[in-house]
Amino acid sequence: MKNPAGIECEFFYGNYFRGQSTEECRLINRKTSTIRWAPEICKICPVPRIKLANSCKNMVLSASIQTKWFGLKKYVHISAYCSQTEKNVEVPEIGCGECHPIQDIFNNIAE
Repeated sequence: MKNPAGIECEFFYGNYFRGQSTEECRLINRKTSTIRWAPEICKICPVPRIKLANSCKNMVLSASIQTKWFGLKKYVHISAYCSQTEKNVEVPEIGCGECHPIQDIFNNIAE
């Protein structure tokens, strides 16, 4: 479903049936995030970009909203975990590097 920023996001949920107007992000953990989710957060959220770059089924994302500069600037903090290798993923756009190894075709090009 497209989020309020106009980007396709699998974690955004909107219910507009029969006049209802319920919107929520099903990724941002309400327990770890001290700031409530609002539709404006979708504009700064890196999750759609991460899912577009890496669609690994083993990568589990978690997100929370945090602030910088004494609460003036909000950002979405993303942490990723690989369920196959059971390791934290440092760069979610790339992945853990073990689930999908680089094929020999691409390694021969660099030589």
